[in-house]
Amino acid sequence: MTTATTPFVNEPFTNFADPQQAAAMRAALSAVSVELGREYPLVIGGRQITTRGKIQSINPARPAQIVGVHQKAESEHAQQAMDAALEAFPAWSQTSAADRAALLFRAAEIIRSRKHTFSAWLVYEVGKNWAEADADTAETIDFLEFYGREALRLDQATTPIQFPGERNLLRYIPLGVGAIIPPWNFPFAIMAGMTSAAIVTGNTVILKPSSDSPTIAAQFLNVLEAAGLPAGVVNFCPGSGATFGNTIVEHPKTRFIAFTGSKAVGLDIHERAARTQPGQIWIKRTVMEMGGKDSILVCADADLDAAADGIVASAFGFSGQKCSACSRAILEAPIYETMVEKIRERVSRLTVGDPAENPNMGPVVNQAAMQSILAYMETGKAEGRLIAGGKAVANAEGGFFLEPTVIADISPNAVISQEEIFGPVLALIRVDDFEQGLTVANNTEYGLTGAIYTRDRSRLDRATQEFHVGNLYLNRKCTGAMVGAHPFGGFNMSGTDSKAGGPDYLLLFTQAKSIAERL
Repeated sequence: MTTATTPFVNEPFTNFADPQQAAAMRAALSAVSVELGREYPLVIGGRQITTRGKIQSINPARPAQIVGVHQKAESEHAQQAMDAALEAFPAWSQTSAADRAALLFRAAEIIRSRKHTFSAWLVYEVGKNWAEADADTAETIDFLEFYGREALRLDQATTPIQFPGERNLLRYIPLGVGAIIPPWNFPFAIMAGMTSAAIVTGNTVILKPSSDSPTIAAQFLNVLEAAGLPAGVVNFCPGSGATFGNTIVEHPKTRFIAFTGSKAVGLDIHERAARTQPGQIWIKRTVMEMGGKDSILVCADADLDAAADGIVASAFGFSGQKCSACSRAILEAPIYETMVEKIRERVSRLTVGDPAENPNMGPVVNQAAMQSILAYMETGKAEGRLIAGGKAVANAEGGFFLEPTVIADISPNAVISQEEIFGPVLALIRVDDFEQGLTVANNTEYGLTGAIYTRDRSRLDRATQEFHVGNLYLNRKCTGAMVGAHPFGGFNMSGTDSKAGGPDYLLLFTQAKSIAERL
């Protein structure tokens, strides 16, 4: 059982090579399969609400299989949700940090006790294989455990000095009601992390999960309620971004918006939030994590096998549907063709199929994503030399499966070198030397993650200073940020560099109040 004094340790990943763990995962998949297709209400102020409009969440590996049926919150529900959050705010904001943190710790214990069950929901709803789903679930636990401790630390904040003749206090108080708009690709960890950071600091929220992944968010709300969450602190409202989402973003009582998703949607939210509405008495805060076009630079002196392993793992984990995914491998000329062959050989061994059967790669999230990625594949074929993949994978279930695709001889300014694809497409770029490679690594509008492989200490030091990304990795892959060790968030059009899972993140959901008392 977690206590305030228990040191934070990242939740260990499951070893599915262990027959007992594999059997437990299969049992969880079987148990969850019985629950597929059930209907979930909106939850506003603790009340369950049904609507005429519905959102159907489907299994992207088997699109005919409905994972969950959800109510579709419309603009008229926005005021109901806001009223509920405003009503809950006074009591929740005055609840002690210790009690709010304890809620997160209890939620973590509940999830830990049923890890495979939550991972099974991720397999069905967004197509993660076992390891990717397990990592998502483990990160959820990490966020709850870490932010609970961070809230307790923040509650003990003091001023840098005590001015003579005064008692000086510094208190980090909650902002108010916030909109939480998480993505579908980490529908458990990022959704839970954003939500828990907001509520552990005393805010109340309106949670609008992605329409591709509302079921896992509903499961998380059940966990919070079981852990003792008061009504109205989290209001569960799946709905359209264009109607319900925009209404909440623009509402004069919304104090902050935490968003993770695409650059286009993020910039639209940021612009809408910046417009002052009648009756609004504050500047809304936006906490934004958007896209990436992430590179791994391989120098001629690197361990080439390790680099090839890191590139393939970063590019094709979860079918490339990570903002941190490696979509560009920048390779020095002396080792270029050798690396092309090493990458091609490793990709040829990847398996694609139903994630319930635990292949290397499952489907992409929906039909629109598949069509968009296929179009990028065709563009890439025209821009370079196809090394592997390049098409959809035929299957009887009509799942959204794509081959892992590698395209060599890509110009640094080509379309597939510049635009975020968010799928299993890797561009290989030849550069003359380290200097050119560093220039190419910095030539996009994004700045999220990146990596460099080299044995040269001076090059590692140069990259540390000049490789302009929020999360830089030296001689390792560019995905797999760990809570506490790798605070996560990017530069430029990758967002506001919010550094989720780091010591500064909770500050974004608070405002500092300085109090001075004359003695």
